[in-house]
Amino acid sequence: MASKSAVFVLFLVVVAVAAPTAVAQLGIVGGLLGLIRIQGTVFCSINGAVAVNGTACPVFPNALVQLRCGSGNVVSSTTTNGSGAFTMLLDPLQTLLSSLLSDCNLVVGTPLATCNAALPGLGVLRSPLQLIGNTIAGLLNVVNIAPTGFLLVPSA
Repeated sequence: MASKSAVFVLFLVVVAVAAPTAVAQLGIVGGLLGLIRIQGTVFCSINGAVAVNGTACPVFPNALVQLRCGSGNVVSSTTTNGSGAFTMLLDPLQTLLSSLLSDCNLVVGTPLATCNAALPGLGVLRSPLQLIGNTIAGLLNVVNIAPTGFLLVPSA
């Protein structure tokens, strides 16, 4: 009888030790599933937001938006919708938040001349990232990140 109790206790110890590893592999942090969301709107202008005369600027639909990190490695990409809006979802287990904010930029790969022929055809819109905050949706912990502001970076 004592050996059955010892086997049961050993089983409980193995389960207790293995559970945190399984939880970490599933992206569960602090009991919550984690997710990083980068979202924003791209406008059809050289500063990505306001026209030169201060009037509202049209959005940039169907523009390729890339998340580039380090020496320009594309980590994720998406396309803006008809309202110029985009969303990227990242797995926090594959992307460190600290390096994302310090070493990554959003880059609009579609030339500005695509949305307005009077704008430059060379160069890209680029924006650093900023942490907006966290949102809890059920069991999902979402880290919200947004561009700080797109600016035209001329081609070399």
